Amino acid sequence: MLMSTSSSRELTPLQAKVAREIVALVRREGRRAGEHLPEVHLSEQIGTSRSPVQAALRHLSKLGVLQQDLNRGYFLVQDAKAWDAVAARFSSQPDDPLYLAIAEERQAGKLSDEVTEAELMRRFNVARSTLRKVLARISEEGWIEQRVGHGWCFSSMIDSPEAYEESYLFRQAVEPTGLLGPSFRFDAGQLKELRREQQLIVDGGFKTMTAIELFEANSRFHETLAQWSNNRFVLQSVKRINQLRRLVEYRQASKRGARQTQAQEHLGILDAINQHEFLQAASLMRAHLDGARRGKVHGKDVFTR
Repeated sequence: MLMSTSSSRELTPLQAKVAREIVALVRREGRRAGEHLPEVHLSEQIGTSRSPVQAALRHLSKLGVLQQDLNRGYFLVQDAKAWDAVAARFSSQPDDPLYLAIAEERQAGKLSDEVTEAELMRRFNVARSTLRKVLARISEEGWIEQRVGHGWCFSSMIDSPEAYEESYLFRQAVEPTGLLGPSFRFDAGQLKELRREQQLIVDGGFKTMTAIELFEANSRFHETLAQWSNNRFVLQSVKRINQLRRLVEYRQASKRGARQTQAQEHLGILDAINQHEFLQAASLMRAHLDGARRGKVHGKDVFTR
């Protein structure tokens, strides 16, 4: 039977995810005690409806980091730098427990290429409605397909050093190309926000941010640049690779020094883009991805449990 963690026991998987993103946002932006967290603003930034945001804010209020004013909403009780403990609580379970359990057993070779819903319901002791929601999400991410008739068939995923290296080689072909496309247009406001977040990591965030926060900051950087390409296929490819990477990296210990180095390289790429030196930005991106590939794949830190 899948058990939820203490930090999210009162929340649904979606509400827990939203709460974790609110915590990450507060820490990323260095919010101060007394600042207001408007529900509408949070909904827009996180990309969800107000209902899960409201549930997440109530839960964070119970944890003592927020205070509710019945007329004006929620306000910070503590500065962002004092939110380390609550960030760690939500990092103990980075995603839907059923989703992670299926991913982990598939990566470990405990689930065959073809499975039935009845088999998965027995194995994970869950209701069909709960299972189908997770299978729908996995199908959208591209690592399982529903068979004609009945049953599901798993597709390729990042489950070995070889597959991880292939994913980096693919990214080296796609991401620099996105920076050089004729439709590439960067957003100055987004660039400023990305730069501030990466500078925060360089200046010490690589030591204090959780492994999940560091991974999400990395994903946000690469997906935003892919978005600027204004090429739907570049963006879709980068998003899907990041979804598959989450399955591997959420459960791996981070090399903190490597995260600082990566953030420094991100800053160099952003500076080149800001100066409209797109060829240089593409060259830096290619070198950045190649360095990450060598460090993670050949360093054998990704698949060490």
